[in-house]
Amino acid sequence: MIDPLFEEALRILTFQSGFNSAVVVAGTAALGLAGGTVGTFLLLRRRALVSDALSHATLPGIAVAFLVGAALGLPERSLPLLLAGAVASGVVGLLTVQALSRFTRLTEDSAIGAVLSVFFGLGVVLLSVIQNLELGGQAGLKTFILGQTAAMAQGEAIAIGLLAAGAALAVALLFKELRVLAFDPGFAAVQGWPVGALDLVLMGLATLVTVIGLQTVGLILVVALLIIPPAAARFWTDRLPALTLIAAVIGALSGWLGATLSALLPKLPAGAVIVLVAGGFFLLSFLFAPARGLVAAALRQGRLRLTFAERRALTDLLDGRPVQGAAALWLRLRGYVRDDVRKGGALTPAGQAAARAAARDRRLWERFLADYPALLPAHANWGVDPIDSVLPGDMVRLLEERSAPS
Repeated sequence: MIDPLFEEALRILTFQSGFNSAVVVAGTAALGLAGGTVGTFLLLRRRALVSDALSHATLPGIAVAFLVGAALGLPERSLPLLLAGAVASGVVGLLTVQALSRFTRLTEDSAIGAVLSVFFGLGVVLLSVIQNLELGGQAGLKTFILGQTAAMAQGEAIAIGLLAAGAALAVALLFKELRVLAFDPGFAAVQGWPVGALDLVLMGLATLVTVIGLQTVGLILVVALLIIPPAAARFWTDRLPALTLIAAVIGALSGWLGATLSALLPKLPAGAVIVLVAGGFFLLSFLFAPARGLVAAALRQGRLRLTFAERRALTDLLDGRPVQGAAALWLRLRGYVRDDVRKGGALTPAGQAAARAAARDRRLWERFLADYPALLPAHANWGVDPIDSVLPGDMVRLLEERSAPS
């Protein structure tokens, strides 16, 4: 018998739990996709803290937009007006950070900290003032701080999904330009690329994702959707196209699964659940990613140490020195020595071949390090890797000539 909770989760995940629920889950997934896509270039451009300041700087704009709407007699909590205020306030905060960094002695992180705290403090004060006014709808403004996915209307969810898809599409169209900006802005400027304009486009996309994420995860946590997915994806690959794609997938899955969990657990804040799901993907990537994961790195280090110890033991036996302990047992398991290894170390034919190869590699690596210390490849493990698999053949032949007995 299928558990009712699991059955309901399956319906939500497959968009079969009602139209409103499907729209909210799809809109949140689109937001995560856009956040991961745009956040990839923010991370590579070292603009993560700027996005944090940007999100906090939107709060005063939301409050002022609400007051303007109330003065003009507009409907309570008009989402387009509130988001417009958030955009305006976020842009002002971003320009303030750039002005402080350029025209004062403050470093960028100090400017970000000042803008973040001052704008957020101003927003909290304005919200307190609004709470004391006799206006309708002011209680819902605090939802922009932590988000309220479940309260999202159908039209709002569709608009969020369309804007998020537009942000991802803009990154796809400007992929080449943003790649140059992220990796070598100096080269881009020398080649005549509009670096300043591209930076503004990137921050504009970050502003768009931040603003459309206010309703979903809130201004405090929206930066997580911009930073956590690309940070998690960074463990899986070194190639930018794959990095962008993986970050987009992790962001989309975070929104999709997080919105589903928030629907199943309505007493928990949806924005926090979405961010925790993204954090779970980051933890899995940190531990198990094959490229940079902690477990994979530990396995690589263990393999290198084991190979180094094996080669050292083989060369010791080749020189007539006995090997004991775990090294002797390992060589026996590998079939490199006979049972009398503790009595002097008799190498099998396979062991003799492996020992001669290890001795040759060590001799040639030592000659290479002595003659060309500055040319050692960054990816080479010179005590472990066979030299023929790292250096070109003509270089190996030259080293053999130089290391040959005279």
